[in-house]
Amino acid sequence: MSWYPTLGSPLTLHDLLLDVIFGRRENSLAILDHDMLLGYYWLLLVTTWTYSLYFVISCQEWNQWFRLAFVERHGAKDQMPRRSMIVATKNPAFKRVRWRYRYQLSEANGSPLTRSPSLSLSSSRFLDTSKLFPEEKPGWRGYVEWEKYPHRKAIASHILQAHQSDFTPIPEFQLEPLPKTNPVLIGYRWKEYHELLGLKGIVDFSWETVLKEKPNLIHLLDFPYNGETRRDQLLSGKITDNKWHFIRNHGGIPDIDEEAFELEIGGLVNNPVKLTMNDLKDPSQFPQSEVTVTLQCSGTRRIEQINQYPGDGDELINAPWGEGAIGTAVYRGVPLKKVLKKACGGVLPECQHLEFIGADTYFKKNNVFNYAVSVPWRKVRQNEEVLLAWEMNGEPLPKSHGFPLRLVVTGYIGARSCKWVYRINAIAEPSMGPVQSQEYLYYTAQIGKQNAKYSNGFSIQQMPVSSAIITPQDKEVIVHDGAITLRGWAYSGGGNWVERVEVSPDGGSVWYAVDPDDLTEKHYHAWRLWKIDVPVDAEGWLEFCVRTWDSSNNTEPTFVRSAWNWDLHVTSSCHRIKLYSINKRRPATMKRLKELEARGEGFLPLSKPIEFSLEDEGEYIAASRKVPREPL
Repeated sequence: MSWYPTLGSPLTLHDLLLDVIFGRRENSLAILDHDMLLGYYWLLLVTTWTYSLYFVISCQEWNQWFRLAFVERHGAKDQMPRRSMIVATKNPAFKRVRWRYRYQLSEANGSPLTRSPSLSLSSSRFLDTSKLFPEEKPGWRGYVEWEKYPHRKAIASHILQAHQSDFTPIPEFQLEPLPKTNPVLIGYRWKEYHELLGLKGIVDFSWETVLKEKPNLIHLLDFPYNGETRRDQLLSGKITDNKWHFIRNHGGIPDIDEEAFELEIGGLVNNPVKLTMNDLKDPSQFPQSEVTVTLQCSGTRRIEQINQYPGDGDELINAPWGEGAIGTAVYRGVPLKKVLKKACGGVLPECQHLEFIGADTYFKKNNVFNYAVSVPWRKVRQNEEVLLAWEMNGEPLPKSHGFPLRLVVTGYIGARSCKWVYRINAIAEPSMGPVQSQEYLYYTAQIGKQNAKYSNGFSIQQMPVSSAIITPQDKEVIVHDGAITLRGWAYSGGGNWVERVEVSPDGGSVWYAVDPDDLTEKHYHAWRLWKIDVPVDAEGWLEFCVRTWDSSNNTEPTFVRSAWNWDLHVTSSCHRIKLYSINKRRPATMKRLKELEARGEGFLPLSKPIEFSLEDEGEYIAASRKVPREPL
């Protein structure tokens, strides 16, 4: 007889026995892997199994006895196959829940062992799955280790697959109008993933943290939390206040005690190490640095691409970001290259990439992971361009920004700046984690649902040059004296700085450069805020757009369709807004404005009809005779 799991390495009889255990009191069946059970159970007696095999297991936590039996039976009333494992217990909830997780045995030359769970969300509440996937580190609330336990990941995958048809559908917001609510979108599906695996506490704590740290952001997605800076706060200063800095999370927000925290560094290094926060903060071990960095989500301005053409709808909702998924802060920490050199004795010659593992839980196609991304070694070894940071704008990192430790990668998309980073692996190739290998990919316009593959999109690393008009807002009515004032931000990644910002009042034909005095100072890794008074004589609807030139002479495509891609990333085209121009310098316009004021009528909304006659009969006749309606 041989034993094989559906996924992973061959499973021994001992592993299989330890893989099944019953839940607490009224709870039903719970499946735990070998590594999770070693600390709780010890095997007292093993007898041969001919027709029945009995085991007695002592449980420290529950202090009760269970009996596991293998019974070989024929034609059983519950349709169990021959040579199947029957799990017997005195727990009455087992019959009430009516749930089976079958381990079908096979001969050495037969089909592999299969696990066929049959479970519904309505009955899953009886399963104490928190025992399946425990928070095993004291002081690490909301963190579950997945990457070290392939068995644990396999069990979670089976559970998720069994419920695939029960999860709430992904909301449609590309082909339908966005809700006017705040939060705009609700992450039902992601919450259900967590709850099914016994991780509901992560969901609750995450939202509590958001309400405490980020109550006034635009809540684009409540879980995993995606929050955008409001327009009226985005340009309040060249440094973004912590409470207004945008958030893009891929999982829940862990609550990690700084005193219990350890950073593991391993892989292709000379000396693998574990470092505490006290170690990292000790200036005698590692010299500290402060770096001003703009972090930008690659989905910034995604709503423009959606409005042009809908694109990929991911199970982790690709939020319909506007212009506020960007922020600038001063981060304090230690350059990663110095930690690798001083603590690890450097990396081995085979090392080409550094992989970063975060404490948040991530899902992809019914599989579960810890958040994982990678950055090339060539980036890490540059001057202070990859920072292990614990401070943001002079304060400890907020929990939602990665407390107690996060990665800050200058010039790269925000997804590479791993939050809650607790493990670093020096590796030879880019990370195979789904965030790195299956997401944040840039496809051509010919790639879509019909032919997209992970391998035919290239990985987005450095942010391209981009900019946005923040005030006025799209479709505003502007009454002016021949010039309209516009304000916004401009940024370029990859160590390029912004050199010039230009604004066009006619959709991109005529451009006016922002005066250098109206730009904030240059930074290697940060944005520049700008202001310009654009000469405008024309009235009615006008289309304004902005473009930026960086130090490498890069600029932006004129139209969003030139930047459109299936994954709706890096909207790097000229940002456009439509304004309704009312030029008070024109006599007829000034006359109408005064008339409206005298009658106590406002101009807004623009579509509201004027209550009085636009001209009297005498004026109309005089004008008609001066310029006849018909030819003479």
